[in-house]
Amino acid sequence: MLRQLSLAIALAVTAAASVPVLAQDAPAPAAAADSQAPQAIVATISDELAKAIDGHQAELKNDKEKLIAVIDDVFLPHFDIDYASILVLGQNASKATPQQRERFAKAFYNSITHRYAEGLLNYTRGRVKVLPFNGDLNNKRTVVRTQVMLDDGKSVSVDYAFRKSKSGDWKAYDVIIEGISYITNYRNQVDAEIKKEGLDKLTADLEQKGSVAIDEMKQQGGGKQ
Repeated sequence: MLRQLSLAIALAVTAAASVPVLAQDAPAPAAAADSQAPQAIVATISDELAKAIDGHQAELKNDKEKLIAVIDDVFLPHFDIDYASILVLGQNASKATPQQRERFAKAFYNSITHRYAEGLLNYTRGRVKVLPFNGDLNNKRTVVRTQVMLDDGKSVSVDYAFRKSKSGDWKAYDVIIEGISYITNYRNQVDAEIKKEGLDKLTADLEQKGSVAIDEMKQQGGGKQ
């Protein structure tokens, strides 16, 4: 299942943080205000991703840093890394200094991005159907629901949690795959590692080992991303 879902997570990370997004059924943004709505953000990411990936798979496969740059350019503006990292830290966030939280957020984002980056190379048009939006944009949080078609023909439910910032911008902070939250899944693993080694040691491991540290956490904690 991990291999099947690596594409979904890669396109959501970023992760966030982690889903291939093609909003075929989403209406095109008609006004500046509408273009900031969560469903329209998914459509924007889809268009930008298609332009960056289509016809460049071989080049990007041989240039990991360029592939990472694609993720940063396409997804980072629409993903609330700081808020997501606070949720991943859970109760540990209140005990950490602002500097520790900032350092962890950067290290965690980079490690997740590197772990799932190659999933982007499997991006093709038509994989994802954005479901009709039933949320209320007057609320501060909402969810965009999609169906992702995997290589074996099966579909997977992938939901994106968005929150509205004080400036009124919508940004994604969580992805829920078949009911499993990316935030909750990693929070359990991160909490176990912090209790065992401390936040600074965990962050240093993420900085030095990158995606390997994420894999080690998953193995030791029994996670099933």
